Amino acid sequence: MGIVCSPRSGGNTEILVRKALESAEKEGAETETWSVAGKDVKPCDHCLTCIKTGQCHIKDDMQALYPKMIEADGIILGSPVYFWSVTAQAKIVIDRTYALRRPTNRLEGKVGGAIAVAGRRGQVEALTVINNFFLGQGMIPAGLGVDGRGSEKGDIKQDERALTGATELGRRMVELIRRNIPRK
Repeated sequence: MGIVCSPRSGGNTEILVRKALESAEKEGAETETWSVAGKDVKPCDHCLTCIKTGQCHIKDDMQALYPKMIEADGIILGSPVYFWSVTAQAKIVIDRTYALRRPTNRLEGKVGGAIAVAGRRGQVEALTVINNFFLGQGMIPAGLGVDGRGSEKGDIKQDERALTGATELGRRMVELIRRNIPRK
C-alpha cells in the first residue's frame, strides 16, 4: 500500500511512491496507491472515542483508508518536505492511525517504507518522523527510507539515486514481508 501525503497530485513524492510500488509488483506483490490530494482528511481532535470503541468518530476520507491499511502487509508513506518535516497532511494521517491501536494494534508487524522529497533540505527530519511512526505502531521499517530532491513536478525523474532507492525499497519490502508472514 502506498500512501502519498502530498496535497499536489502527480508530483515528485507520488512519482517515487509509484516507482517503489512498481518494483514491489515485479516481485509479485499486489499494490494500491492512496493519495491525500483532493481528499477531506481532518486532524485528530483527541476525543479518545477510539480508545473506547476502536473506531475514529471523524467521518471523512480516512474512513476509506483504514481498512486498506489494515489489509496491507506493507505500507509506504511518502511525503514532501515542508519546513524541514512532513506535510501537515502526512502528520494528520499519522495522528489519525491512533484509532487503529485499539482494541489491538492493527498495524503491528507490518513492513513500513519511508519516502521524503525536498527541494533542498529536510529529508532526514521527514524520514525520522515517518520511521518513528512505523516504530510507534510496532511496524518493521524497511531501512532508513528514500530521500529525493525536486521542487517542480517531475524534477525527481532526474534524481537517479532516489529512483534507484525507490526501486530497491519496493523490492526490500516484499522480501521483508515474505520473511515476516504469517503475522495475522
